[in-house]
Amino acid sequence: MSQSLSLLYLFGEGAAHDADPWRRRAVQLMTVFADRARQVVAADTLPDGVPATLAQNPPPLAGAVSVARYEAIARAMRGHDLVLSFGAGAIDAVMARRAFPRGTPPIVHHEDPVAATCGGSARLYRRIALGAAAGLVVRSDAAAAAAAARWKVPNERLHTIPDGVDLSAFARAPDAKTVGGFRRKASEVAIGVTLVGASDDELTLLVRAVAGLAARFRLVVIGDGEGRAAVERAALAMGIDDRLVLPGALTPTTAWLGGVDVLLLPLRLGAAAPIVVEAMAAGVPVMALRGSGADDLLAPENRALLSPHAAEVSLRDALQPLASDATLRAATGTANRAQALATHDAAATIARSAAVYAAALGRPALAG
Repeated sequence: MSQSLSLLYLFGEGAAHDADPWRRRAVQLMTVFADRARQVVAADTLPDGVPATLAQNPPPLAGAVSVARYEAIARAMRGHDLVLSFGAGAIDAVMARRAFPRGTPPIVHHEDPVAATCGGSARLYRRIALGAAAGLVVRSDAAAAAAAARWKVPNERLHTIPDGVDLSAFARAPDAKTVGGFRRKASEVAIGVTLVGASDDELTLLVRAVAGLAARFRLVVIGDGEGRAAVERAALAMGIDDRLVLPGALTPTTAWLGGVDVLLLPLRLGAAAPIVVEAMAAGVPVMALRGSGADDLLAPENRALLSPHAAEVSLRDALQPLASDATLRAATGTANRAQALATHDAAATIARSAAVYAAALGRPALAG
């Protein structure tokens, strides 16, 4: 197919490419659509190897509410066939199309409702703006329910497309030498924790909960930074410093995730965190707080095991069955893997996204 079709990708200010799930999604889309469309990105930089070009005159997405700014945004979007906007910071692009629809291409917005966008003026703003969107894409059923209830997005324009993962990469066992200083023993359960997204207080709680287990274990903590010191202090205080493994930062996730028996997550985990889907793809059971966002993704078998309370004893008691029962771990990991295959395959995510965009365009221009 020729690249006569032009796509414009818009992002609000915020997280870096490797930290924001919507930006990661966009990179996946750009990579697949490289031979199907000309792709222009309104951003400061592009990740290495992304087949797109930077916009020469990016729309002014940041700033005070202004008719003039909306007109400038709409003007910057014209000349493209479809606009894809990602994250809360890009909602002004949708409002600009509502204010200046003539000659402005269709826009598909991607955003999960969160507390900051579901109350007061932010909620009303989205109700008004999203009336001009050809579609809204969210990443989970819970997010879709919130968007329907609070933003009043009709079902025909609301699309739930979970994060896609290269499942084949997680099907391979990680290299045993990846985690330095750690050698698996059949008599021990390896409990993995990442420092990403966890406060010192949360990490201390996780360590204390693990220390109370009636099982032989190794606590494998992945990552560098300030949280590492908090983990070391807590482990020393609980007398389990000899069972602590600190290999530092390990990337990619496939290098280590399949090498732990249980993944223990911060209890204040944000909704639809990518590490949850990656653990599922690796066939690893997950322990987190019920209602934290993980349970909207996990297989029912794993969901039933989650901690009901964000407290040390509650977490320890929820983790105990997984720590002591290898059969339960295997069954839970298998169920997670099956769930990942059914809902999070990267190719399926791209195909569903392409169908949404084709509908917005009114032609199957992005079909593979």
